[in-house]
Amino acid sequence: MLSLKEPIVSHMAKTKTVVPVCAASQVFPVGAIVAALFLSSGAYAAETAVSDASIKKEKSAEEQQVLPEVAVSASKEKAKEDGYQATKTRVGKVLQDPQDVPQAVTTVTRSLMTDQQVGSLREALRNVSGLTFNAGEGGRAGDNMMLRGFYTFGDIYLDGIRDTAQYNRETFNLEQVDVLRGSAAMLFGRGQAGGVINQVSKMAKLEDENKLTASLGDYGYNQTTADINKTLGETVALRINVMDRSEEATRKNKAADDRPELDRKGIALSLGLGIGTDNELFLNHVYTQTRDTPDYGIRFFNTKPVDKFYGTYWGNKSNFDDSDTRVSTAIFTHKFNDKTQWRTQLRQGSYERAYWVKTPPNGEDPALPSASAGTGGNIARKLDYQTVTLQSDLSSEVKIGKTTHQIVTGVEYLHENSYRQSLRNLGTTTNPYYTSSAVVETGNTGLNEFKSDSYAFFAQDTIEFIPNWKLLLGIRRDHMSADYLRNTRVNTTNPAEYEDLKSHMTYSENSYRSGLSWQPTPTQHYYLSYSDAFSPTADLYQLTVAPAPAEKSRTTELGAKWLFFDGDLAFRTALYRSDKNWERNTDLESTASILTRKRRTDGLEFELAGRVTDNWEVFGGIAFMDSRILKVAENTNALTGVVTEADPRFEGQRSRNTPPMTANFWTTYRLFGNWRLGGGFEAKGERYGYVPSSATGPFVDGEFRPNTIPGYTRWDAMVSYEEKRWAVRLNVKNLFNKEYYDALYDNGGLVVPGNRRIATLTTEIKF
Repeated sequence: MLSLKEPIVSHMAKTKTVVPVCAASQVFPVGAIVAALFLSSGAYAAETAVSDASIKKEKSAEEQQVLPEVAVSASKEKAKEDGYQATKTRVGKVLQDPQDVPQAVTTVTRSLMTDQQVGSLREALRNVSGLTFNAGEGGRAGDNMMLRGFYTFGDIYLDGIRDTAQYNRETFNLEQVDVLRGSAAMLFGRGQAGGVINQVSKMAKLEDENKLTASLGDYGYNQTTADINKTLGETVALRINVMDRSEEATRKNKAADDRPELDRKGIALSLGLGIGTDNELFLNHVYTQTRDTPDYGIRFFNTKPVDKFYGTYWGNKSNFDDSDTRVSTAIFTHKFNDKTQWRTQLRQGSYERAYWVKTPPNGEDPALPSASAGTGGNIARKLDYQTVTLQSDLSSEVKIGKTTHQIVTGVEYLHENSYRQSLRNLGTTTNPYYTSSAVVETGNTGLNEFKSDSYAFFAQDTIEFIPNWKLLLGIRRDHMSADYLRNTRVNTTNPAEYEDLKSHMTYSENSYRSGLSWQPTPTQHYYLSYSDAFSPTADLYQLTVAPAPAEKSRTTELGAKWLFFDGDLAFRTALYRSDKNWERNTDLESTASILTRKRRTDGLEFELAGRVTDNWEVFGGIAFMDSRILKVAENTNALTGVVTEADPRFEGQRSRNTPPMTANFWTTYRLFGNWRLGGGFEAKGERYGYVPSSATGPFVDGEFRPNTIPGYTRWDAMVSYEEKRWAVRLNVKNLFNKEYYDALYDNGGLVVPGNRRIATLTTEIKF
């Protein structure tokens, strides 16, 4: 506790030396480094001005005799923001402490991503318990995860706006990643039961702060990043983030001497006007480019992955996965007073992608002439996805009688235009060759176009009806009008006969959210919540002869959140049940759009994040999931109209790609001097892959025997030396060189092995 006799200026000086500078590692070429040095020229003058202003403010505070509390609070909040414990989130539509959200929230902070040398969203999400990865097959590519046993394809967001395009996301321009667990359609619109993954962009801020990093590692790992923030006036600032990264996988095509490869670049700009005033305007733009060589893994044989091909890559350097993503956003916030504000976002997104990937051959040994062996296939497509989004929210706190109401209401409009077409083989059957520009001619199969307009209105009220007790009530109305076009063959005996299959779909659905919270002290929160979600067939860009009922989900959750060690360590637990009806298939190649008629996940979660001591930080979670099929699928064939039902023996079986347990843990400790040592693990249990809509399931003598990948535990480690203005960090991923299977194509066709041990060395400079 700060003594009243201790001078405030002295205390603030001590705090300044203790609190680390908040910065995130981002990428930069030579030109950007030169620009960074130029922009930093006024840093010392600005620092002096801020220091003088601080002293005047402190003297004024001393005269009013309210000195210590303000200084200590600011110091503590800054420390938390720089660590593994998040202190603010907007997943509840308003800026608030995650401790106050009556729903399970996991936040992967910038500090955690930096310590782990994370470059992609996929790698960042390894820190989220209850989450598994899907392999890209069936026309679905890019980031594809399961959360609490449910798809997240339609539930990835960027600053609260839908970001559902098929591409691989990077973290160079992210401040944090918030994962709101459970159904969340009332807050975000149509979606799944598992939860929402919201990426939070870096924004311009009123301080001169710059950071450059450079990394080298095994298998061609090479990354440079830069995060440059420059004040341009009292309320104006510009922030530039740049990234350039390339790396190879540890698997190899021995015949061609090729490996899968990532080659990614990005630049992000954020211009802030009126920062800190009653009228704030941010103009943001981010561009990312990928030129990857993709990997679709290996096959199963006798329900197990073919282990002897663990290190074998079946593609070559001719394969490609090229994407160009451009997202421009304007964010305007008007503050009527301290408790009322109006926030509006306008976004235009353009997502272009083309890829040619080689699928692995079937069988245990493709060199043997057997019925189970094959040469593999080719998947080659081009996608173009365009969006325009307008969101506008009004939030306010008002008193009505003896009750306090925190009200948020808003509207949203979303226009989507998606175009997908197969690429044309410019080579031969035995020696195929594809390019990103050669699409199939008009009249051939493979053309799919989807257009939709969505409108929504929502209102939510959090009512403190008696001290420390709050009731949350929310409702949202979504209306979606969509047109789907598919060019397909109508006569299999005459390749010249084609027709356009068209479908118009209209959905109007209500979504609800409610919660009862008891917060007897600022360090305790106990809650019971309910939320639901819906997702129409058109959301997955698939065609059905007769529109099926909208997929609907509901989640009930009982949870508790605590803060320990004067608020520096957060611990939460949640017990939940999530039900999903008319579960959709995200496989675009499937004619059966319904996977199951009803599925359920019962789960229990624990999570820890923050500081145990000033030198010791931790982040970890464990999730237990019991996910089962309750009712099997019923489908209408898109061409013939024939109704089929899935094998009734699927009822009661464990869901795909949903292990009974996942766990993750990461910790760092500051040793003598400026040395830090860190490490942790990621663990997942056994997972299944199969087709639950099949009329004949994977049953042998009555026993359920789907394709199965074993559980695993992968360890990582880190050691760093850190000075105020520079640092050096060594990361080793998969420390013990564990062979494990990372991503599963949940239909059971293939699995992607994880990388072997990779070490990287990073240097960073702050100025």
